[in-house]
Amino acid sequence: MFNSIRKCILDAMKPFCKPEIVVSCDDIVIERPKDKTFGDLYTNVAMMFAKKLGIAPKVLAEAICKKLDKNEDVSEVSIAGAGFINFRLHNRTWQNVISEIIEKQDSCGHSNIFENTPINLEFVSANPTGPLHTGHARNAVFGSVVANLLERVGYKVTREFYINDQGNQIKFLARSVYLRYCEALGETVSDNDFTSDMYCGEYIKDLAKSLIEEHGNQYLNKKETEWLDFFCRYSIDKMMENVKKDLALLGVVMDKYTSEAELCKRNLVNDALEILKKRGDIYEGTLPKPKGITDSDDWEERPQTLFRSTKYGDDVDRAIRKADGTWTYFAGDLAYHLDKIRRGFTKMIAILGADHNGYVKRLKSAVNALSEGHASLEVRLYQLVNFLENGKPVRMSKRAGTFITLKEVVERVGKDVTRYMMISRHHDVMIDFDFVKAVEQSMDNPLFYIQYAYARICSVFRHFEAENGKIDKNELMNCDKSILSDEAELSLIKALAFWKEQIKSTAMAIEPHRIPAYMQNIASLFHALWNKGKINTTLRFIDPTNRKDTIARLSLLMATKIILEDGFDIIGITPMSEMR
Repeated sequence: MFNSIRKCILDAMKPFCKPEIVVSCDDIVIERPKDKTFGDLYTNVAMMFAKKLGIAPKVLAEAICKKLDKNEDVSEVSIAGAGFINFRLHNRTWQNVISEIIEKQDSCGHSNIFENTPINLEFVSANPTGPLHTGHARNAVFGSVVANLLERVGYKVTREFYINDQGNQIKFLARSVYLRYCEALGETVSDNDFTSDMYCGEYIKDLAKSLIEEHGNQYLNKKETEWLDFFCRYSIDKMMENVKKDLALLGVVMDKYTSEAELCKRNLVNDALEILKKRGDIYEGTLPKPKGITDSDDWEERPQTLFRSTKYGDDVDRAIRKADGTWTYFAGDLAYHLDKIRRGFTKMIAILGADHNGYVKRLKSAVNALSEGHASLEVRLYQLVNFLENGKPVRMSKRAGTFITLKEVVERVGKDVTRYMMISRHHDVMIDFDFVKAVEQSMDNPLFYIQYAYARICSVFRHFEAENGKIDKNELMNCDKSILSDEAELSLIKALAFWKEQIKSTAMAIEPHRIPAYMQNIASLFHALWNKGKINTTLRFIDPTNRKDTIARLSLLMATKIILEDGFDIIGITPMSEMR
């Protein structure tokens, strides 16, 4: 339906188009007005392209209106303001949407806009120094839903986890494990033996116990040089095993895990440095005093190897090598993104915590420079999750080991509730996750509200099929749907019709919270129709005396069921056909 209307609009624009200006159907945005009195749909295409085409918006809008007026699906069309085009469609056009949804049940939300274009999606990428916590849970769900959406619009997605297994934090992890290792073998260890950079959580004791079970006491009372590398590698491997298990609890599976240490072994930092040197983007210099540093602070200018990132839009140039000759954290980022570029990715997305805000411009600059402008990186930052227990905040501290783990959350409220809550708000907004309210079985709980709508639909089909046998798909597709003319029925149909459009706009904006919001609206429209049928018996889904009208109304329910199932699939939630 929407493609037909877009082609109609495009045909109206062709006489005004110029060879150097290419307009496609994908450029034409069709939306639903908030005020229903304006019509079923509107488009601002005349105002969007008038200037490019060298024509007044109203002139272009009039030409489009004339074309739309002849379209058999359009019942009414008008111009508003400077060139908004409002139009209504015939009821039969909306009703035909039901058949299309049922016919394309397995692909009703799919499109091939990006034609199998490879895209790299990096998310979670937690330091392997402890279990995944609730912040990682939001990252993981956000990333996995974005991946599902990108695949719906034709991208070939690689879900990737970058393992930061290089640097001082890994050595501190290994030293923490060694102290617990010695303690478990009878040595005296006090809290004073742990510096502020070390890790004290219970999981460190678990690592030490596991190490003893596998390797005994062979490293006891040895010099650090004899055990440090092994303890680093052992701890990373064990922590990553646990990370993968925790992600699996959330239904998240990565396509690729990339090790920072392995990239360093392949000398990719040097490779990146050489590429940037050839382009004149590397120099020896000193950085200005950081903001917030005063003359009394312990800071001094020192020469460093710098990347000219300001050339690519960054605020300041970035250090790659410190004065002591060691690589900076950003040097590892250069190597990692060079690796992505060499693997053929020209489109990349990274999902990072809000505390990484200062990294966005430098990362984009790096990708731009290393690819000579052929590759791009989009970054989405997400806010933290406030966990509540009966309305009271629950505190977290990763270093102290008193944080709430991802595993604990999933075990307490389940995968589906966790996934829904983590994706229910815009990524720029903090989430208040109350353990009690999250599992509350009431219409105030949005997930319960949606699941209840789905369960109600399933109950209608069970009731009908118990008396009449299984409904044939072709009968639902080909039935006369003209009976579906009540405002409540048409409102639901119009919302269902926008499913593919919703997925496209959501995927391109990288704002997955729109999907649960859309599903909540569908559930609301369905519940309203259900309640209206309690009062008006002519709107009830099953009329034992009239199979024709019953099948028509069941076709609407089947279309609603299909859309809700597809939404659940994108979010990663199991639909509930019965509510217990």
